Amino acid sequence: MTESNPLAKAEAAAAEAAVNTAAVQVALAAVELAKLAQTQQQAPAPIPAPVGSQFSTGRWIAIGLAGSVCAISLALSAIAVAVGTVAVTCCLLVLRSMWRDFAKGR
Repeated sequence: MTESNPLAKAEAAAAEAAVNTAAVQVALAAVELAKLAQTQQQAPAPIPAPVGSQFSTGRWIAIGLAGSVCAISLALSAIAVAVGTVAVTCCLLVLRSMWRDFAKGR
């Protein structure tokens, strides 16, 4: 019989499919085995006991100084804004007065 026989072609395709199916099953088994090995290796590590964080006196002094510096900086900024506002107000009052005099024709 020749390879052109449809029955022979079907038998060859079936044999190839059986080989491919077996190969796929072996590959899937290998993947499952790898997953199993990975989960066994990744046992949860014990959580170390937390080390007590102790603030020393020096740290508290540093925190107090930093807070004081921030508060003083904020106060000086507020004073600068207030002085600027007064200066702008005075300038606008003078300009308004000059504009009224100019508008009256003086």
